[in-house]
Amino acid sequence: MIRKLAISAVAALGLSGGAALAAGGDEAHVDDFAFSFEGPFGVFDQAQLQRGLQIFTEVCSSCHGLQYLYFRNLADDGGPGYMPDQARAYAAGFEVYDPELEDFRTATPADRFPAVTSVGAPDLSLMAKARAGFHGPFGLGINQVFRGMGGPEYIASLMTGYTGETKEEAGVTLYENTAFPGGWLSMAPPLLGEDVEYADGHANDLHHEAEDIAAFLMWTAEPKMMARKQAGFLGVIFLAVLSVLLYLSNKRLWAGVKGGKSAG
Repeated sequence: MIRKLAISAVAALGLSGGAALAAGGDEAHVDDFAFSFEGPFGVFDQAQLQRGLQIFTEVCSSCHGLQYLYFRNLADDGGPGYMPDQARAYAAGFEVYDPELEDFRTATPADRFPAVTSVGAPDLSLMAKARAGFHGPFGLGINQVFRGMGGPEYIASLMTGYTGETKEEAGVTLYENTAFPGGWLSMAPPLLGEDVEYADGHANDLHHEAEDIAAFLMWTAEPKMMARKQAGFLGVIFLAVLSVLLYLSNKRLWAGVKGGKSAG
């Protein structure tokens, strides 16, 4: 009976899998990028974060905000590596509304990035955590176990996924994108390659720009990621040492009792 049930379950999964493949033929395509921060020992590439910040400042900030990120975070450990005076100088390029003054003033490191309320332009602070790039197979989420959620991969794939095809619906121009669910979105291609002139002379083709802004948005979503990884690693070491000590203590405390039982 158990064998028959197992065979039936496998057959059902096979049929459902075939149906899922047939239905998912037109699903969005997300590429797997090799980001430096992936894995338990991965770290953010400081230079890449600085390039991503430059892209956000010169390209993305005109439409999108980072309202959950403070300017002072730019000088935090594990981030873009700004010095406090550099973070202060960067903040001075923005204006924020001060309720006490009932007017706008120059931003300081203690302020958050301004929120942008453009229609249809979501805040990007947590976007890398809000999007899942990897699913399946067959909607089971197994890929996420081995490849992670894939939020940065989704963002990078979205930046490079425009085909150049457009159409108009209800007076709105839509752009075809292979990474966007449904295939069409209203956002025009934000990056075309060579959009910024990197201060470090790094290649600024579309692929590298997409990687840089995706990595930066992963940092804005998880600015304390490196600290959490370090704490987790130390926690694992502590638990491993504690397990060994508990095992040895157990052997020592119960050695006489267990030895007596075996002798009898």
